[in-house]
Amino acid sequence: MRAVIIYYSHSGNTRRVAGALGEVLRQEGAVEELELIALDESDSFFVQAMRALCHKQAWIEKANFDLSNFDVICLGTPVWAFGPAPAMNTYLDGCFGLRGREIILFTTYGSGTGNERCLNYMQNALVNKGGQNFKRFSVQQNKIDDEEFVLSKIKEIMPL
Repeated sequence: MRAVIIYYSHSGNTRRVAGALGEVLRQEGAVEELELIALDESDSFFVQAMRALCHKQAWIEKANFDLSNFDVICLGTPVWAFGPAPAMNTYLDGCFGLRGREIILFTTYGSGTGNERCLNYMQNALVNKGGQNFKRFSVQQNKIDDEEFVLSKIKEIMPL
């Protein structure tokens, strides 16, 4: 099994969940990780939230958008204003090669408001590109430090 974990993490929370997911997936095969880096990210929380709310995209560092070489595709983002971060919006728009792959969507969030909406937005964007076989999980930011909890959320969606 070949898996890829593609994520955006502003504060490090989503990065930590991606790392835990990678540890679990490595037990099944090879795993590549790609952290999306936004090159035009604002320091203003309000500006970031407005960009996410309007489903704006970000300029990101060069990334592989062809996912056809992977059996399992994992995409993770923090929830910003009911949706994915702009860097993830860019990736969702550009990626291809999803047909017949297992897809895991994951989010990290604060209050929970908008979490399902964010996951639904991501899933719908990928369904329109031939994605199917979705599994999803989320971790609230106040549970990020609880490794057992994070692993339990991951294991709820396993085995692939």
